[in-house]
Amino acid sequence: MAQQSTIEWTGSTWNPVTGCNKISPGCKHCYAERMAKRLKAMGSPNYADGFKLTMHEHVLELPLSWNKPQTIFVNSMSDLFHKNVPLEFIKKVFDVMNRAHWHTFQVLTKRSERLFQLDKHLKWAPNIWMGVSVENENYIKRIDHLCCTNAYIKFLSLEPLIGPINTLKLKNIDWVIVGGESGPGARPMLEEWVVDIKDECKYQNVPFFFKQWGGVNKKKAGRVLQGRTWDEMPEFKRAV
Repeated sequence: MAQQSTIEWTGSTWNPVTGCNKISPGCKHCYAERMAKRLKAMGSPNYADGFKLTMHEHVLELPLSWNKPQTIFVNSMSDLFHKNVPLEFIKKVFDVMNRAHWHTFQVLTKRSERLFQLDKHLKWAPNIWMGVSVENENYIKRIDHLCCTNAYIKFLSLEPLIGPINTLKLKNIDWVIVGGESGPGARPMLEEWVVDIKDECKYQNVPFFFKQWGGVNKKKAGRVLQGRTWDEMPEFKRAV
């Protein structure tokens, strides 16, 4: 339930929750759903129910056993703020992240309204980064919800970027990731959408990370934008 990650902006993954359901256009070609089906077919016990939402108590304390500091993407195969994940379980995940202070945890959600509603019940620490996914202009409200939380580091994952974002709000945002959709049926991402976001980040002094162009063959498409790669990160990576 934890492994080294090939995702460019993190190091490892930790999945105390797996499974999800689609709630907005960015979910259409969900990579986690495809992977869960593959893992079920391979006989992985934690994916016996495929992509059905499942909580895994037995992996909750796994990061505490990793002595070397890591950057960890939490629930790469789910959404911690799914309506069917009880608050008590979410608090258990936060308890582990607080106790494992030598790691940096990256939590990402599309369910920003529930994040905002539960914020007052959660114990935030500097090593817990909180982000929201925004795929186009229609979902920028998620940024407002994020900014109202007590998270120390707040970031945006504009991926898969399937449309322009013309009114990007970056006040109190510490990091922006942009990426195109990849895999079967991948929808195109226009360079002008990415450049507009990159320029806005530069103007507002927000670190910008360009993950990929995506497409059916994402390796071939690469991740070079305007002649270079963009791997900027927030200054504070873990609690001290």
